[in-house]
Amino acid sequence: MTARWQRAGALAVGVLLLGGCGFRGAYSVSLPGGADLGDDPYTVEVEFLDVLDLVPQSGVRVADVPVGRVDGIELDEEDWTAVVTIQVNGDVDLPANAVAAIQQSSLLGEKYVELAAPGNEEAEGRLEDGARITLDRTNRNVEVEELLGALSLVLNGGGLAQLQTINRELGDALEGREAEIKDTLGQLDTFIGGLDEQRAEINRALDRSDELARTLAERTATIETALDTIGPGLDVINEQRGLLVSMLEGLARLGDVGTRVINASATNTIEDLKLLQPILSQLAAAGPDLANSLELLLTYPFPDSSLSALNYRQAQTGGTALFTNMTATVDLDLTQLLCRYVVDQSGALRELPLTEALSQGKCGAEGGGTVSPAGEESTAAAQQSSQSSESRPAGLGDATGQVMDQLPESDPAASRAGLPLVSEVGP
Repeated sequence: MTARWQRAGALAVGVLLLGGCGFRGAYSVSLPGGADLGDDPYTVEVEFLDVLDLVPQSGVRVADVPVGRVDGIELDEEDWTAVVTIQVNGDVDLPANAVAAIQQSSLLGEKYVELAAPGNEEAEGRLEDGARITLDRTNRNVEVEELLGALSLVLNGGGLAQLQTINRELGDALEGREAEIKDTLGQLDTFIGGLDEQRAEINRALDRSDELARTLAERTATIETALDTIGPGLDVINEQRGLLVSMLEGLARLGDVGTRVINASATNTIEDLKLLQPILSQLAAAGPDLANSLELLLTYPFPDSSLSALNYRQAQTGGTALFTNMTATVDLDLTQLLCRYVVDQSGALRELPLTEALSQGKCGAEGGGTVSPAGEESTAAAQQSSQSSESRPAGLGDATGQVMDQLPESDPAASRAGLPLVSEVGP
């Protein structure tokens, strides 16, 4: 009796344990030959649009190596997607952005969850306990049933007969044109290769077109205003279309006449240019001399170099009178001009030597002074030049020239402003 009660108590305890642990029948029993989860597995949730016939206790693999198992499958009521909870061996190192897919071991084999690193981006972080692989990083393979269903559509009046007709007509069209088709394919390959080499420029052109489209979109109001404003102008052009056509026709006739004139006078024009060539050559050769001669045009009969000399004298009204070009003293005293000419006893005009005219007192210095020897005259001229330099008015600086003061015999009170009085001409 005691043994019977012990067996009943043990059975009751077993039932309670199974009920408290969420017993799910055969799914709660670990299958033999499953993956080794190790001592510290971690749990990951994976979202799928369709889990097909995946069941709990299915395998989880990485590179076709078992690393875990499916612990449960639930439905997310918010977006109606399947959430698969898997357990993975703690020694398996996967990136945080790992991808998942439902694969099939063979054509009619079992389904399992395949985990892998992302193939189109860099691996980031580490997949840890409680992580969730979202829907954008999961996928599934095509089922055999889906493939057979699509094939049945093709075989059961789904276009197979039409495909045979297309194949036959294509063969008839290409028959006898193998060389042309081969050449076309070669040109097409060259064209596609050129496009591939210029893909950077094509992308840049597309980007610029996109920028242009955005700019036009931003200026839609301006474009609409311009189109609305240009309407009256187009109406005026439309009203004057006849005049514009007449003008263009007249311009065309003028062009025809101009062409005939040019064709008719081409030979004469060429001959005239040939005759003009020697004249132009001589003008080019005389260019430097012609430029130098133009310097004398405004200062004739004196060269323009005379403008560099500056002559000045004290004016009677005060200040300084300036003169350019040159200063000349004109002596109209015939006794001084003709002092060397005498009439001899025969009545002939004879010119005396300078020394004889001076000794006879016929020629004298200007202003009644006596003539000094050559050396004394040079000394006097030097002294006069020195005195002129010392008496130069202030403000003229280092300007070159000669001080033209009043003549000794002139009367400053009676002379005109800036000009000396000339003595009377003697008999």
